[in-house]
Amino acid sequence: MKLAPSIYTADFGRLAAQVQEAEAAGVDVMHLDVMDGHFVPTLTFGPAVCAAVKAATRLPCEAHLMIETPERHLEAYQAAGMGRLIVHAETCPRLFATLQGIRGRGLQTGLALNPLTPLAVLEEAIPYLDLVLIMTVEPGLGGQRLIPGTLARVARARAMLDAAGSPAELEVDGGVNVETIRAVRDAGATLAVVGSAVYSDKFPVADGVRALRAATR
Repeated sequence: MKLAPSIYTADFGRLAAQVQEAEAAGVDVMHLDVMDGHFVPTLTFGPAVCAAVKAATRLPCEAHLMIETPERHLEAYQAAGMGRLIVHAETCPRLFATLQGIRGRGLQTGLALNPLTPLAVLEEAIPYLDLVLIMTVEPGLGGQRLIPGTLARVARARAMLDAAGSPAELEVDGGVNVETIRAVRDAGATLAVVGSAVYSDKFPVADGVRALRAATR
């Protein structure tokens, strides 16, 4: 399955090098967790850091917008070089317009759902999505354990995408590590966001990526 390291747990003192280490290790996407301190408790970074990451890599980059009123900021993240913008169903009362705004800029669309958000929202949204992101932890804090029962949601989302004939990626974010990644894949996910399983002071980035790949063989 594809891997998308989140820079949330990277060493920001050597951010470009950390991104390049992940690219050299063979990851597939760089995942940028944008948090506003309102929708989620943590405040991280904005378009400037996203642009710096994109400048350091040839990999596609996706911005996970854990922010209120994301529709106001689409242009800024497009300018930062993000190829896919992931918005939360919980922050988009005008979801169709927001997704159309993303696609209208030539970007891929992603829709994220929190652990207790009903999957029913996907039924009408699937035709407008390039990616569905199922949160397997509460958003906004790193290092959480995967919530029991959320893998069943991943499997249901997989069934919904398949029934619709959708080619959209199914991404999982939260608590993905060498112990859980096989179950995530077996539930139907095609892309996994990984944080401390790749960016850690206990082992090199390449070792983390290698261990994750081995765990899904």
